[in-house]
Amino acid sequence: YGYVPTEWICILFVVLYALSTAIHFGQACWYRVWWMIPTACVCGILEILGWAARMWSSHSPGLAEPYEMQITCTILGPTPLIAATFVILGTVIEQLGSSYSRLSPRMYTVFFFSADVISLIVQAVGGAKAAGAVAQNTSPVSGGQIMLGGIAFQLAVITVYLLCGAEFFFRYSRDQPLRDPGTLHEGNIRRGALSKRLKIQTGALIFMTICLWIRSVYRTIELADGWTGRIITTQVYFNVLDGAMVTLAIFTLNFAHPGLLLSEPGKPGLQSVDEEKDSIEEKVSMH
Repeated sequence: YGYVPTEWICILFVVLYALSTAIHFGQACWYRVWWMIPTACVCGILEILGWAARMWSSHSPGLAEPYEMQITCTILGPTPLIAATFVILGTVIEQLGSSYSRLSPRMYTVFFFSADVISLIVQAVGGAKAAGAVAQNTSPVSGGQIMLGGIAFQLAVITVYLLCGAEFFFRYSRDQPLRDPGTLHEGNIRRGALSKRLKIQTGALIFMTICLWIRSVYRTIELADGWTGRIITTQVYFNVLDGAMVTLAIFTLNFAHPGLLLSEPGKPGLQSVDEEKDSIEEKVSMH
């Protein structure tokens, strides 16, 4: 580490992540938003394991096992949560109007989720290699370089995602669609209303994405600075720029839960072109 992890800080993060994860599991079951389990809940579990390992290190700072465990868990933890933001933005775009988006709602999930999985695999391989090197008292530099590649790729993916999302909201606010809404395929809608719930969900999504982006920037700089650099050996940087950022992001999703704030497709004001047409024809036939 270059320091001894502070026990009370580790306990605090373990408790916070455990609380958020338990709430997320309950919310996923209550709202039947099952994809929140392999995203937010898995993130929480990995963070609990990572910070529990750091708490272990606060009592046994020279022990390799907890150090290896926290390397792997804290580097991988936020990746599933990032995947959740991709799904949420795709749903928001689907409800507000995909004609304003450069990518279709489905492509947000497919493209960015696939990229997230790739970064997860690369980081896992690098983390395992670095942890193995620590266990054998050899240099973890090669494993760290692989981890750096994975986290840098993830940072690039989040940045592209932020730019795509920013363009969508800019075009929506200016009513400047990229495509003629009349040419949209089934399942896509015209311009949807930005309801109060969607505003809250959008604000929360922006905030948590920025938190996760800050964390990715920090981890990229940390690993690039080396295993004995000033950044990785300064505890407060890790606590604030990793632990606190991910905590803010995961709790934001508790308070602004998509199961509550994102209405089901097909509700009034959020109908697809074909659904709206069928609804009108049904009303006419009734008269």
